[in-house]
Amino acid sequence: MDATPSPVRLEKRGEIALLTLARPQARNALSTLALTALGQALDAIAADTSLRAVVLTAQGPVFSSGHDLKEITAARAAPDKGRAFFEATMARCSMVMQQIVALPQPVIAAVEGAATAAGCQLVASCDLAVAGDGARFCTPGVNIGLFCSTPMVALSRNVARKHAMEMLLGGDMIDAETALRFGLVNRVVPAGAAEAQALDWAARIAAKSAVAVRHGKRAFYEQADMPLAQAYAHASRVMTENLLAAEAAEGIGAFVEKRPPQWERG
Repeated sequence: MDATPSPVRLEKRGEIALLTLARPQARNALSTLALTALGQALDAIAADTSLRAVVLTAQGPVFSSGHDLKEITAARAAPDKGRAFFEATMARCSMVMQQIVALPQPVIAAVEGAATAAGCQLVASCDLAVAGDGARFCTPGVNIGLFCSTPMVALSRNVARKHAMEMLLGGDMIDAETALRFGLVNRVVPAGAAEAQALDWAARIAAKSAVAVRHGKRAFYEQADMPLAQAYAHASRVMTENLLAAEAAEGIGAFVEKRPPQWERG
């Protein structure tokens, strides 16, 4: 029996999933095992209709250092100099990031310590992010001859282009307040309070209509890259479907009748 602890821990706290990167001794590096476990946990969350929101956090002083460079170095010994491993790793990581975006439930990153390279990509892929004031963020690949091209995808969809290029070309660490100014995180709280703040936020989201949140999250990402007219047409279709849902009738009725809405629970 394999006694190796999982690099990812999934807990249910009522209607909230707490997803923890649990390999602090390796700086929560996104190894093959970690990415696989993270993908499996996200699949389990997606299938659980009782879960309304997700908090992604980490054990130890580092949120995530990104890809496991020891694994990458070892792969160079293969006859293809690591090409197959590198392709598989990038594909697996890209799939996990897309799973977060596609997840029906909103995902809130709670960041303490450093989130670098693919770890920063992980934060950027989440719907919301809370950072302790000691948190740091970096896409440092350029410093070691490896431009952070895959982290760039999530980063450039979250912050202004010049801010993204500043991080990607400079490779410098930025503090939590700069990350807030750039738009990489939503809120900065005292060190050690990020998880509690994220859980509070998740609880408030979980109290909303799951139908509305699910429709809204999906539509947000679908319309983001559409031309304006196409985005409005798509959003109008989504709104129509949402209006036809029983929960919208309940919510509007409750507002008109000045009473709390009674949402369906999973």
